[in-house]
Amino acid sequence: MKQILNFINGEYAASSRTFDKRSPLTGQVIAQVHEADREQVDAAVRAARAALRGAWGRLTVAERVERLYAVAAGIEKRFDEFLAAECEDTGKPMSLARHIDIPRGAANFRIFADVIKNVPTEFFEMATPDGRGAINYGYRTPVGVVGVICPWNLPLLLMTWKVGPALACGNAVVVKPSEETPQTAALLGEVMNEAGIPPGVYNVVHGFGPDSAGEFVTTHPGVNAITFTGETRTGEAIMKAAAKGARPVSLEMGGKNAAIVFADCDFDAAIEGTMRSVFANCGQVCLGTERVYVERPIFERFVEALKRGAEGLQLGRPENPATNMGPLISAEHQAKVLSYYKLAVEEGATVVTGGGVPTMPGELAGGSWIQPTIWTGLPQTARVMKEEIFGPCCHIAPFDTEDEVLAKANDNDYGLACAIWTRDVSRAHRVAQRMEVGLSWVNSWFLRDLRTPFGGAKQSGIGREGGVHSLEFYTELKNVCIKL
Repeated sequence: MKQILNFINGEYAASSRTFDKRSPLTGQVIAQVHEADREQVDAAVRAARAALRGAWGRLTVAERVERLYAVAAGIEKRFDEFLAAECEDTGKPMSLARHIDIPRGAANFRIFADVIKNVPTEFFEMATPDGRGAINYGYRTPVGVVGVICPWNLPLLLMTWKVGPALACGNAVVVKPSEETPQTAALLGEVMNEAGIPPGVYNVVHGFGPDSAGEFVTTHPGVNAITFTGETRTGEAIMKAAAKGARPVSLEMGGKNAAIVFADCDFDAAIEGTMRSVFANCGQVCLGTERVYVERPIFERFVEALKRGAEGLQLGRPENPATNMGPLISAEHQAKVLSYYKLAVEEGATVVTGGGVPTMPGELAGGSWIQPTIWTGLPQTARVMKEEIFGPCCHIAPFDTEDEVLAKANDNDYGLACAIWTRDVSRAHRVAQRMEVGLSWVNSWFLRDLRTPFGGAKQSGIGREGGVHSLEFYTELKNVCIKL
């Protein structure tokens, strides 16, 4: 049986307790994961602090950049290993992970290496009463030890999205990957060693949330800042833990994202983009679309076209080139999504397609499979319209006016992202700016320039990541005032 170990101070470490890692494809146990206890988390934090005081803390920016380039190259060199581990943990199609997860995992180290070597700080001259003057300049220092709490939907990509800028800024990290997806975080330890990252800079502790590694990391007084991607309820618990010691947090949390499709859109592009935003990664994308609003003249045509697209999706093994949708991450999550499928019917939805569990052949019958599902007919007040489901499903509703659809799309506690489909440039700008979200896409979805700010509004998060915006969290910006 494969053993997934913790990675502490540059070495792999076993634990006295283990838990099963099950395949979302078959439900079978594929590995034993070693759950870090409080003492091992403490050892990881102490190793991180020692690295900051040691060789890592003495590196120049140029030397850190060189090592981060080496980490990116190391991921690319072992591309197939990372691909296999990611797909084994998540069940997602290799075609998807090959295109997004692994390349972006490597790119996150390069992009933030480039940011840190090029970003300027402030400089001001000021007058003084004696006429000699003074100068002030900004100076960035690492925030310290960063606790990184990662989700299971895009494990390598979203972990490196945090670890990349944290290390670029000179911090050390203690990573707690999701218990569902431990493998790529553990494998990255080997790459860190090969790239010359000193021991203690990158640490991985496996486990769960309460009374396990997650809680031990977020409550540890030696952790200076905490960054998290995941559901809002967990983010709120992390905020409470971080309040002790007044430690900063960066939280990217839930979403109930809307797509707005105007009648003048490029219809085929809107269907293709909405298909991806609803069903990609089996709907397990924080930026995914669960609410679709379509202008009435094209409503029926749009519903029928999306229905055909959903029914044409191919479920199957990751390595099959024809597969374009995998399973949900676990049986537990499958039960949650199915509960919403049932609730939608109870609330009065018309099931356009899907709504259940597909019949899968052989050992795949034991996996966490779910049908891609589309509904119509629900009111704005329905729970299915308000609560994040995180599955391959959406509700489609008609609208008549711009003001009407803006009111409906913004009628939600979340505010992460939206997609707007229209050929009217003025309307595109107008609607995008009025949406109460952190990111508005126009005639696209999941198109990301990593230099731009990323984060959510309302209950979707606190803070921004990307480019120089990440530096605002991962560094302390100090002012140096020199009297001339």
